[in-house]
Amino acid sequence: VQAFAGFLGIILMHQSVKLDPNIWVQRIGFFLLISMSLLMVLMAFLPNSIVPVINGARRWVNLGFIKFSPVEFYKIGFVFFLSWSLTRKASRIHDSDYFIQELKIIIPYLLFFMVSVFLIAFVQNDLGQVLVLASTLIVMLILAGLSFRVFIFLVFGVLITGFTLIASAEHRVQRFLQWWSGQQDWLLMIIPDIIAEEIRIEDVVAVKSYQLEQAARAIYNGGFFGEGFGNGVLKLGYLSDVHTDFILAGIAEEQGVFGLMIIVLVFAFLILKIFKVANRSENTIFHFFAAGIATLMTAQFLMNSLGIVGIIPLKGIAVPLISYGGTSLLATCLALSLIIMISKNIKEEDKT
Repeated sequence: VQAFAGFLGIILMHQSVKLDPNIWVQRIGFFLLISMSLLMVLMAFLPNSIVPVINGARRWVNLGFIKFSPVEFYKIGFVFFLSWSLTRKASRIHDSDYFIQELKIIIPYLLFFMVSVFLIAFVQNDLGQVLVLASTLIVMLILAGLSFRVFIFLVFGVLITGFTLIASAEHRVQRFLQWWSGQQDWLLMIIPDIIAEEIRIEDVVAVKSYQLEQAARAIYNGGFFGEGFGNGVLKLGYLSDVHTDFILAGIAEEQGVFGLMIIVLVFAFLILKIFKVANRSENTIFHFFAAGIATLMTAQFLMNSLGIVGIIPLKGIAVPLISYGGTSLLATCLALSLIIMISKNIKEEDKT
């Protein structure tokens, strides 16, 4: 399945060079936004045979011959809609002199985001993807001229929304406690004693994360150069989901810190190239879209990598182009195909 998705993704990227971005970027963007939104709403009413419950969540559509996660394609539509709309509102956001005036302009985007929160966090029980979209929304608004005062307001809003969503589900509370139990020793050193005593978790062992412990062992075992390809032992029943959520830990054990550094550098090079496309594009929609896709991919990479080392609470976010999953791989290739179209358009503009 992964090989087929990769092969199809390569074909998409190869054929995208022949397409006109002025036509196809908008068509594909709106199609993904509308179709995936409707499908995610419909998933709540479909039987378990079509939308199975996996790990307590209904995120996959199983049609027998194919199984896919609509949210991966919805994220591309989300970025496109923001790009299309911000093109019309960027000058107003940038020229706003008052907090309330600027806030009124961005309220429709906040409402649009809340719809996404409902579709993803409540219907599909996937908080991680919500945080990825929140990061992308804030960065794109900053590119549109968002002021610092409204930026701080949005950050607090995202934090409040995030904690509310965490408190609404027991498994999220437990996952947060697992993270906090591993961080409180050094975090409480910089918090006043009166507050620290109120928020300290005494029974640390009871909530300690087994998965995070195994991820740390994998990274430690790998050292600088790793155990060698295929020689990792933590994946043999100790570290689950090593092919998806913990793939970077698995790579660290087999290829070491050196191998991870290579992956980070290659990924950073790709992101910088996408941002370069955004910077050079004279079409404002393309400018915002390329920057949004780069931000989306970066947020996913950071949330996964920082999660497995315990810096932030762990979330099941795939590493773009690396984690196992045909839907994630194909969606990323589709996003890159649109970037290739935009890049071709820039080259044609340079010739003229």
